[in-house]
Amino acid sequence: MNTNVLLSTENLPYEDWLEARKQGIGGSDASVVCGISRYKSPVELWMEKTGQLPSQKAGEAAYWGNLLESLVREEFTKRTGIEVKKPSVIYQSQEHPFMLANVDGLCEDNTHGPCIFEAKTASAYKAGEWEDAIPDEYMIQIQHYMAVTGYQGAYIAVLIGGNSFRWKFVERDEELIHMLISLEEDFWKHVEKGVPPVLDGSDASAKFLAERFPDSVPQSEIALPDKAAELLQQYDLSCQVLKLATEQKQEAENQLKQMLGDHETGTSGNRVITWISISQERLDSKTLKAEHPALFKKYATQTSYRRFTVKSVA
Repeated sequence: MNTNVLLSTENLPYEDWLEARKQGIGGSDASVVCGISRYKSPVELWMEKTGQLPSQKAGEAAYWGNLLESLVREEFTKRTGIEVKKPSVIYQSQEHPFMLANVDGLCEDNTHGPCIFEAKTASAYKAGEWEDAIPDEYMIQIQHYMAVTGYQGAYIAVLIGGNSFRWKFVERDEELIHMLISLEEDFWKHVEKGVPPVLDGSDASAKFLAERFPDSVPQSEIALPDKAAELLQQYDLSCQVLKLATEQKQEAENQLKQMLGDHETGTSGNRVITWISISQERLDSKTLKAEHPALFKKYATQTSYRRFTVKSVA
């Protein structure tokens, strides 16, 4: 193993573990750096690593995942006969010190030699993501671990919905690892220089901005930098492309509906098209407010958000 031990995690308080993670990029950070995380943007991660945001504490799903980790390890050993050891350390790559690994386990088999072991839990609603492949963020995570350790393979085991267990073996992917090292190296330069990475178009970035700047200052105005003109051109072009694509999509949908007529289901090759009648009950808030204002006021909740618009002025 071509790694150093950054520190021991045995009896390490959770807050100290979070602080240690700021010294580099861990396995769960790798998908964020690659821009494929559904939960966090690269800018948000950059702010955590530079100490401008507190590191996110584990949520309910992560709590149960950690609690069930040992059970997944034991079940994997029971089914495969491969013993898994849990190292209580954070590894650090010798060649790329910004790359860290806090693995769920290490194991060895006669075919692949030393291997990474990663334990996961997933809800039944995400079972489809594990049918024929491994979710992208977890594939990135274990390739990151192989990059840090130099290992040639990894086992990943998952307990789905509390009643479905499966495991897969993943070989080292040199091309993917090369890409990962390049992206992580570039990201870490942003951390060292204190310069944030560019915001991408992900939902995670939109969520970060909404949480970072929840309220506008009334009547405030700012002259934007020259870069704004280029971004406005990009915005306008994207709006035109989106409008055309939306119209073409609606045109195809309308013609398919015409073909269905009053039929609920239609087939075309291996595709199934449905147009199903659905009944819903909705509260008429306008009438409720007019006829029972006190009751409306009692149960009404106020939400706030910032609306983004672009318009031309004379």
